[in-house]
Amino acid sequence: MEKTYTPHAIEQHWYKTWEEKGYFTPKGTDTPYCIMIPPPNVTGTLHMGHAFQDTLMDILTRYHRMNGDSTLWQAGSDHAGIATQMVVERQLAAEGKTRHDLGRDAFIEKVWDWKAHSGGHITRQLRRMGSSLDWAHERFTMDDGLSQAVREVFVRLYDEGLIYRGKRLVNWDPVLHTAVSDLEVQSQEENGSMWHLRYPLADGSGDLVVATTRPETMLGDTAVAVHSKDERYQKFIGKQIKLPLTGRTIPVVADDEHVDPEFGSGCVKITPAHDFNDYQLGQRHNLPIINIFTVDAKLNGNVPVAYQGMDRFEARKKIVADLEAAGLLVDIKPHKLMVPRGDRSHAVIEPFLTDQWFVKIAPLAEPAIKAVEDGRIKFIPDNWKKTYFEWMHNIQDWCISRQIWWGHRIPAWYDDKGQVYVGDSEAHVREKYQIPESVKLEQDADVLDTWFSSALWPFSTLGWPENTERLKAFYPTSVLVTGFDIIFFWVARMIMMGLKFMGDVPFREVYIHGLIRDSDGQKMSKSKGNVLDPLDLIDSINLEALVTKRTTSLMQPEMAPKIEKDTRKHYPQGIPAFGTDALRFTFAALASTGRDIRFDLGRIEGYRNFCNKLWNASRYVLMSTQECDLTKGELSLTDRWIISRLQQLEAQIHQHLNTYRFDLAAHALYEFTWNEYCDWYLEFSKPALQNGSEAAQRGTRRTLVGVLEALLRLLHPFMPFITEELWQRVAPLAGKSGDTIMLEPYPQAQAEKIELETEQEIEWVKQFILGVRRIRAEMDIAPSKPLPVLLQNGNSDDHQKWQTHSSIITRLARLETVTWLETEEAPESAIALVGEMQILIPLAGLIDKEAELKRLNKELEKLHKELAKCTAKLDNPKFTERAPAEIVAKERQRVADMSASLQQLEAQAARIRAV
Repeated sequence: MEKTYTPHAIEQHWYKTWEEKGYFTPKGTDTPYCIMIPPPNVTGTLHMGHAFQDTLMDILTRYHRMNGDSTLWQAGSDHAGIATQMVVERQLAAEGKTRHDLGRDAFIEKVWDWKAHSGGHITRQLRRMGSSLDWAHERFTMDDGLSQAVREVFVRLYDEGLIYRGKRLVNWDPVLHTAVSDLEVQSQEENGSMWHLRYPLADGSGDLVVATTRPETMLGDTAVAVHSKDERYQKFIGKQIKLPLTGRTIPVVADDEHVDPEFGSGCVKITPAHDFNDYQLGQRHNLPIINIFTVDAKLNGNVPVAYQGMDRFEARKKIVADLEAAGLLVDIKPHKLMVPRGDRSHAVIEPFLTDQWFVKIAPLAEPAIKAVEDGRIKFIPDNWKKTYFEWMHNIQDWCISRQIWWGHRIPAWYDDKGQVYVGDSEAHVREKYQIPESVKLEQDADVLDTWFSSALWPFSTLGWPENTERLKAFYPTSVLVTGFDIIFFWVARMIMMGLKFMGDVPFREVYIHGLIRDSDGQKMSKSKGNVLDPLDLIDSINLEALVTKRTTSLMQPEMAPKIEKDTRKHYPQGIPAFGTDALRFTFAALASTGRDIRFDLGRIEGYRNFCNKLWNASRYVLMSTQECDLTKGELSLTDRWIISRLQQLEAQIHQHLNTYRFDLAAHALYEFTWNEYCDWYLEFSKPALQNGSEAAQRGTRRTLVGVLEALLRLLHPFMPFITEELWQRVAPLAGKSGDTIMLEPYPQAQAEKIELETEQEIEWVKQFILGVRRIRAEMDIAPSKPLPVLLQNGNSDDHQKWQTHSSIITRLARLETVTWLETEEAPESAIALVGEMQILIPLAGLIDKEAELKRLNKELEKLHKELAKCTAKLDNPKFTERAPAEIVAKERQRVADMSASLQQLEAQAARIRAV
């Protein structure tokens, strides 16, 4: 066996083997267990969020597979309409062409070509993460089968009156020329202005002052709203205002729902065509809706000629100047506001009135609410169902049309009179509506929102609308693992569609995980320059490459110098290779229920060391047991202790994984592996193997191998590669003959092997040894120096345990002599306690008193200075009030840690002075 653990030497070999041998495909007819992957965009690359949630899904999948369930982790990807179209359009732009030069059919063919050659990047990355997805049945949202499911659902919902076409306000991207979903809009705080404008009353009796962040939209105003109980404006309600620059008059209306009399001037300009709240108010008051923008966000023919054709921001400047010239500009104040930008184009999103297709959502939402209320679907943590209910009870009709070419084209056709016909195909439409061939039909040019096909994912991927064996076996699925940010956009819609078309919920449980943040608690984003690529953590990346990666393609290029400086500060050596298993174990260890995750390299470095520890322990076991007699022998107390502890561990892991406590499971595995098995049991085994009887040696060898083999199976869902590599070597010694660890049974606790009295006895031994080691550390005594020990206040049980375990304690604690004190007074000693029994180590002659005091005083002086410096910083209000809360908290913790260290060092110095 290789001396050094090298992840790259084993990972890709084992994944290729697993996939080629079909181990990821569901086996047998036992209890089905199914997870649907949230389909990554075909254009995408693996980011930390993907890597985190895919690790959790793979842990569950491997765990249930080893438990004998017929386990399916459904693979697939999303066509990502806008994102994919943009990629191909950029390629065309580099050739000086647009999609319109090619035409629709040729452009779609080009997108399919791109998908065939480049679209599998993220699936290759998922393989690097060890994801045991059923690649043999991978699906794509534009596959023929899934496309058929989309058309089937659209037609049935339309025929039931649940899909309709209407003119409504939507999020409009003026660069992409399409409606976009709320999820595709990223609102970010930006510096802007608040303009205070004077609107004169038509009768000349006065004026009202409105405040707005978008003066250009005033040309589309159709009212000014005030609160009905605002005494300042009650007399104006019902009067007409002469809208500046337009020649139109608009009414003053009272609306208590929309107007806050305490905010601004208490007067609100109403532009129903370009503000979602204004649109609702306009509906309540039957106000005209005047669209003043083109699809490019330029001013159209509904505004005065002087502004027609101007870009909205250019028009803003001219309108403000014209208002000022007319004496109608009261004030301009700096104002921070949330600006909605398209996540693909980065253009400012415009509320825009267009003809779109909508799903009438309320009839679908009602049963979806009931499914969570009655417990058919459980959210984990439970508090997320409140978020779900809040949105579902206030749900709006869903805009499902997009003005792009790549996607599922809406199955609707129009005749020359604009009459709409909906069906699976043109032939189906003609048959359904009895339309002769002589009548020309034109298919709707729009495609469906990507989320429409994603909403069908749990059943369309399994073969619906055909009643396939996979559909019958795996629907409803078992659990959905996802982030809270798509509860509305995906989770809720899957529940609605599943109940509507399958008559049952799409999954029994929804596990909501937190967001991955950086070590300071900041959200990872390109604009902050704090993004980590999971593959860089697996493979390594040098500093210069990391700097380049973080400073290119920034939404705010002016941030590049700061990002470069931060990168060089935090990663001066770049990022070393940690391997997949260390990264996966880190994700599991950090996955505390419902909380966001702070990720830092210190944790993954620690778990890379954990992999090394496991590797080295396995080398020791193999060297100690290969070509040795492993027939049944005699189990020592320490053998029975580790076997008992293993049973407790096995029970804990089942409990933790069944309740989605990945963090507790990882912690339990780490503690057992590192502390109990490697640090204690391997040390306990050495005296037995060197000096024990033949039967005792056989018992210890069998225990070494048996516990390690079980431990590798317990660890496998978390760290699949290293456990497979080690298991292949250990399994034959343990009498196992399977082809792969991933199809071996997951260990189950055997209650009859739990020996609590044995555990208590070995705990006494451990505390004895730890007490001596603690004194060595405190007194800076070399680990190799044999120590004289005095024992005092021991009872008969302590005497008996000492007699039983004296040889192993003497060896592991490096003791020279051990003397029981009965009545005589002990010399000045360092003391450790094991229950009531005192372990005394006389200090005289063990240490150089003067040299040790000199060393301690130097440490004390340094610590006092550090403490004074930190305390002064915390006493400074400028620091505590202005610094980020997490930085202040870190500083307070430093002060607490230093104070505790001071107390320990001072106590140690006092003991030495007394010698």
